Amino acid sequence: MDTLSRLIDLARPQASLDLRCLLSGAFDIDHGQLEAGIAPFHLVLDGGCIVETADGAQHALQAGDFMLFPRGASHRVRDLRRSAAAAPPTLGHDGMLPVRRSGGSADASAPADLDLLCGRFFYAPGSSALLLNALPDPLHVSLSGVQTLGSLQTVIAVMRGEAERRQPGALAIVTALSHALFAMALRVHGEQDASTSGMLALLADARLGASVQGMLNAPERAWTIAELGELAAMSRATYARHFNERAGITVMDFLTQIRMAIACDLLRRTKRSAAEIGEAVGYQSEAAFGKAFQQSVGVTPGRYRRGTPENDAE
Repeated sequence: MDTLSRLIDLARPQASLDLRCLLSGAFDIDHGQLEAGIAPFHLVLDGGCIVETADGAQHALQAGDFMLFPRGASHRVRDLRRSAAAAPPTLGHDGMLPVRRSGGSADASAPADLDLLCGRFFYAPGSSALLLNALPDPLHVSLSGVQTLGSLQTVIAVMRGEAERRQPGALAIVTALSHALFAMALRVHGEQDASTSGMLALLADARLGASVQGMLNAPERAWTIAELGELAAMSRATYARHFNERAGITVMDFLTQIRMAIACDLLRRTKRSAAEIGEAVGYQSEAAFGKAFQQSVGVTPGRYRRGTPENDAE
């Protein structure tokens, strides 16, 4: 399994589609802060809009744009003119999803200024931190005019077609494609924004990515910086410096994050003992593993297994 696929597998995001927005004229729709573990997203199928974040930043979205809020941040979806909405949108159903309509789109046959698919990803606390905490908030991937992204544009075209035709199985298809879109958007973001620091920047760097793959494949190994540098075809000092620049943290701190993410995943989906899991991620004693886990995650392995850290704090 490649590194990005492994990280997504650890996060275990489950896609859920909320509604389709067919909006015209003036509109201003508020989205409140969501609880931990829920990441809302918007996909523009046609038209355009402005997404305004809590800090006042405004992001222009057009057909083919994908925006994800990894930490559930509040935001507003507004028309391009930022007009004052004349009337609240109406809510109906098109046979596949709830549909929010406003302005000229109150007539189901009329074309809308904005065709927006809204949904959310639910992800597992702890094991998702390695990937989700490394993403910008919001994550905005623009696909318009990019000739090399044919596969992504094909996914969006299929999603739009299924949403319009509403044939049997359409909702299942669009939901599954939302999951695929998430993975593809992460890959594109890493390739387009390789100058930034973080997990995706590491994966976009071919040599550093090889060392990350090594850590994920063998978290139980007593890795040294020199050994990881060999995987990256760099000297120990060059590797440590280059890694720190790209990741924003030291090699050993990053290795600890990988070990804790894998440990969280094993605690949630297996019945292996804490001692066995600790050994599987590189700790020689249950006590050493428990101490490292609590320092990193904030609760003991036992409490994490019984309930999420957010709901079962120390």
